[in-house]
Amino acid sequence: MSVPHARSGADSTHWTTRIGMPRPLLWGYVGLLIFMIGDGVESNYLSPFLADRGFTTGQAASVITAYGIAATIAAWFSGTLSALWGPKKVMMLGAAIWISLQIVFLAVALPTDNYTVVLLSYAVRGFGYPLFAFSFLIWVIAIAPVTRVSTAIGWFWFGFTGGLPTFGSLVASGSIPLVGEYGTLWVALCLVILGAVICTVGLQESTGKKPMVENATFGRQMLAGVEIFWKSPKVAMAGVVRVINTAPQYGFFVFLPTFFTATIGLSLSQYLLMVTLMYAANLPAGLIFGAIGDRFGWRRTVMWLGCVAGIATTLLLYYGPMTVKDNFWVATACAMVWGFMLSGFTPLPALLLSMGRPEDRGSAFAAYSLCAGMAAFVGPALVAVFQPLIGEQGLVWLFALLYLAAAVMAHFLKSPEDPQYRDAATAGTTAVADQIPPRADSAAGVA
Repeated sequence: MSVPHARSGADSTHWTTRIGMPRPLLWGYVGLLIFMIGDGVESNYLSPFLADRGFTTGQAASVITAYGIAATIAAWFSGTLSALWGPKKVMMLGAAIWISLQIVFLAVALPTDNYTVVLLSYAVRGFGYPLFAFSFLIWVIAIAPVTRVSTAIGWFWFGFTGGLPTFGSLVASGSIPLVGEYGTLWVALCLVILGAVICTVGLQESTGKKPMVENATFGRQMLAGVEIFWKSPKVAMAGVVRVINTAPQYGFFVFLPTFFTATIGLSLSQYLLMVTLMYAANLPAGLIFGAIGDRFGWRRTVMWLGCVAGIATTLLLYYGPMTVKDNFWVATACAMVWGFMLSGFTPLPALLLSMGRPEDRGSAFAAYSLCAGMAAFVGPALVAVFQPLIGEQGLVWLFALLYLAAAVMAHFLKSPEDPQYRDAATAGTTAVADQIPPRADSAAGVA
């Protein structure tokens, strides 16, 4: 597939280029941030909001679980559909799903307090944000110059995490006292619409408007996204590392609230502020580790600043507050260090996509998206299975051992496109996306 390389002339001196952000995608980054702020508004209060309306704890949990299942499937589909239709169409599909189902959720489901409609509308809405966000990530990788692709990915995670949950929670904290919890959900809808409009109008770069693979079918692409795991052992290994990347994060969501309130002694408001600061620390970290990956190597950054640092910070998150209980600032400092180092995995998408065979690169991203979604289940599942057996302290050590296993696997994830190994004479002349299967009408042949 023919894809634009690093821009030259005026583009090479533009401020977006200097900070590692592909200039044609500037408004996409802006729209992504606003979209994800809208998506993240409800993240810290939906469950108690549903409970206050008379739904049981089990019903509220089922609604959120169904949403998570839909989001996982959509994350997997984002790669396949982008290959078939092009990222921009998939982004618009995701936005349309989110907006239409949010209207059903707010205008029909909640006013009637009909559990079935609440469950279905909110679950289907879960397909929206992964299709929107992860398709944009594919677009970013497709046009970013190889020497700055990790930095460009860092900017993506800045927008993604900046919205969900960081700034989304801040919007909720300011909006709820003014218009209430239900009214704040309408505010979220307005923000998502604004983000989608910005992307629709502002994203005019040609690569993302067309299919990335010609003469492919949905079934063939979906199957290829699974076959890649045994066709390319390194891609499979990188996929496992991706699962481990955020599995502890989702596991922590299950038991950290109780740990920090009941064991450490923080109030609920203190805990929520701690979580906000933890993810605020994550925002600049993605940019920093993205730049480090482009300078010192993707594999090296993932292995040492993602996996090995993950071992240390996971243990710190537990033992630091345990050493000085009832101390908000100690707990917060440990949480912020953990949140910051979580971004050490930022170069992993670029690394994974650079290792598969050229004809399998489109499928490799589908595999990456699937593994990213699987983490949301693996983490809570580990807590459900092992917490009764080994307790919270045992779980922390289990997560640390997972990061150790990821470090061992990352050691073998070597790629000639990695800045650590790449020939300096050819640096910057080839985009990662050049390795996506060529278009059928290109001189390179048929995908």
